[in-house]
Amino acid sequence: MKYNFDEIVNRRGTYSVKWDGGDLIKAMGLTERYDEETIPLFTADMDLPVPQPLIDALHKTVDHRIFGYTVFPDEYFETVQHWFKKRHKWEFKKDEIIYSPGTVHALNVAVRAFTQPGDGVIIQRPVYPPFTSSIEANGRTLLNNSLICDEDGNYSIDFADFEVKAKEEKTKMFILCNPHNPTGRVFNKEDLRKLAEICVENNVVIIADEIHGDIIRRNQTFIPIAKAAHEHADHIITFTAINKTFNVAGLHCTNVIITSPELRKTFNSVMGMHLPSPFTVSALLAVYHEGEDWLEQLKEYIDDTMDWAVNFLAENMPKVKVRIPEGTYIMWMDFSGYGLTPEEVHDRIYNKANVLLEDGKMFGEEGLHHQRICIPSPRPMIKEAFERIAREFEDLK
Repeated sequence: MKYNFDEIVNRRGTYSVKWDGGDLIKAMGLTERYDEETIPLFTADMDLPVPQPLIDALHKTVDHRIFGYTVFPDEYFETVQHWFKKRHKWEFKKDEIIYSPGTVHALNVAVRAFTQPGDGVIIQRPVYPPFTSSIEANGRTLLNNSLICDEDGNYSIDFADFEVKAKEEKTKMFILCNPHNPTGRVFNKEDLRKLAEICVENNVVIIADEIHGDIIRRNQTFIPIAKAAHEHADHIITFTAINKTFNVAGLHCTNVIITSPELRKTFNSVMGMHLPSPFTVSALLAVYHEGEDWLEQLKEYIDDTMDWAVNFLAENMPKVKVRIPEGTYIMWMDFSGYGLTPEEVHDRIYNKANVLLEDGKMFGEEGLHHQRICIPSPRPMIKEAFERIAREFEDLK
């Protein structure tokens, strides 16, 4: 079927964090202003309806009228296997799949399972804030291998610095984000193999957050690191999910792929048993069996929205440096060309334009002067948000 992603679906009154969570958002310090006119584009979930086969499957589950303890059928694991073999040519065994109720939950489990207090964990800032909190809140030592940003906003890995940090005696883990959030970089096979080789040489466990791997741009290819460096798969723990791909974060469905029996046993012992809801199982089976057509239409829609946004900024806010990301549905905008402080940029966007984004400083000091915007919303909404922001910078053209 043909999906209409321009349709505005009113999410207020549905317990949505981004649309109903104003008090929480203010308490977290994300913004001073949040009201009925706010356009929230800060969190990575979509304002777009899910695939019709998913809706049908969940209705069928509801119609059963009983929602008791749920087990995983073999079909669940076989469906996960089939998806990654078909979409990414990556193969793994059924018993290498572990369910987790969330990716951040799995990340914290991994940090506790494979490191001790004081151990070093490498991340690559600017990066998704829970990477930092999972390290610091668990009493581990954060080792930052900052990505290198060139004049055009292209990001690359500082391998010399990475190797130095990997060689430190206290270093036990590296957390990879691929596709990278917020820069949108999709790392190539050569980069992934080099990262894996350095980690293996220094007995550093790799945690690969690949939950955005299904959402990439035209003519781009996403390669799971466990496939790129298949001979080192026993050192790699991969997080996958239907949450970002199909807009079902509220259904809590992350799958962790661990090839090594020893690492798998350790991870399970720390995480403990987690059963899914019947909706989780129904959702995964529906989207992985019948959601590809929707996904292809979604990717095309996001690509077109990004094209529009880049052209709009070039015409109306040329001092903003931005590039179309290789993956994710996130755009990473550099406002340093205006010569304003990050606080002044924040005030113009969040308080005056009444558009809620995410300040770049949340992703590390490398993100200062940047703003992250999540754009998988109806294009009329995205256009209004950019037009509001542009009006607040007209005096600085």
